[in-house]
Amino acid sequence: MRVGIVGLGYRLAYLARVFTAEHADFSVVGYVDPAPAGLPYTQQHGIPVGKPYPSLDAMLDAEQLDLLMVGSPNHLHLEHIRMGMERGLKVFTEKPVVTTVDETLELAGLIAKHGSDNLMVGLVLRYAPLYKDLRQAQADGLLGEVVSIEASEHIPPYHGAFFMRDWRRYERYSGSFMLEKCCHDLDLYNGVIGHRPKNVVSFGGRKIFIPENAPESHGINDLEVYHRKPSGWMGSDKVFDSDGDIIDFQTAMVEYENGSVLSFHTNLSVPDDFRRFAVIGAKGQAEGDFVRNYFKVTDSRTSNRLIDTTYTGTELSVHYGADEQMARDICAHLYDGAPLPVSVVDALEAGLLALTMDEARKTRSVIDMTPIWQQFDSALRRAN
Repeated sequence: MRVGIVGLGYRLAYLARVFTAEHADFSVVGYVDPAPAGLPYTQQHGIPVGKPYPSLDAMLDAEQLDLLMVGSPNHLHLEHIRMGMERGLKVFTEKPVVTTVDETLELAGLIAKHGSDNLMVGLVLRYAPLYKDLRQAQADGLLGEVVSIEASEHIPPYHGAFFMRDWRRYERYSGSFMLEKCCHDLDLYNGVIGHRPKNVVSFGGRKIFIPENAPESHGINDLEVYHRKPSGWMGSDKVFDSDGDIIDFQTAMVEYENGSVLSFHTNLSVPDDFRRFAVIGAKGQAEGDFVRNYFKVTDSRTSNRLIDTTYTGTELSVHYGADEQMARDICAHLYDGAPLPVSVVDALEAGLLALTMDEARKTRSVIDMTPIWQQFDSALRRAN
């Protein structure tokens, strides 16, 4: 499989290693990136990435690719995806797929024209053993109808500081923090409930990474934790005085079309971090944590523990054992047409929810998503 990369950042450099380890025929033959932050990583691990090209057009003209992998900054995804799809290529894009509602509708039109099977997305948590076990418990009838979900994605201070220093600190590049980081989680819980979000309200802001909380202001000179994770393009050393416009905490409430509800919380500076959920159904409760590696199911009537599992992950995976499974499944899809657990339409629906959460936060209003879904469905049906 001949693969080209546009945007050789840390994530696609890592995925090049994972895909190469999982499939002997996976070969990166070229990349496009004026400042490839992930190149030292590929060199360190002996992963060939082929020839550098000055532009995506130049690489597509020169190479006969089987797959184009898009890892460029989020605001560039749409154009890079379009170029690949219009050349008749299979395209894999990192999440979030696009950064605005307008881009979502434009991409939906491209999907209507070229087909959703030609575009895959890196919503890697769909492949996590914990999530698979949750969906299996649900399929086995242990939960009954899902009524409400309480969930969170919390990240530790070193990672939050990275967001304040990286290009992702600007919404014009990332879309927003909720979109960039939490679309994974929103996709998971959309899948569990099995209906589209309808009404959304959200609150949040920035109260942690602000000048008055800077450790230097309190006589603390050990700042290693805030610079531990290197930034790439548009990188900065500023953390508590960052010029970015992303939030560092946010909560949201979602009512789905069937009346079920989700409460979601994210925070960028949680020193004992967790990424957990409690799914409450009419018959049982499922509780799990991707960071603390457990999954439990409890019967509502008897309080008996029906499932009690812990996970060990792998040395290579940075997503709780999911990265390798994603590589295996995507290769099986490309070679044999095997189905994938997540589609680009799923990803776009999660993205629209994240964008609506941000709009609700900014306007301090309850937003009915019905008109958005009407526009989205219309775009998906319209072949340009």
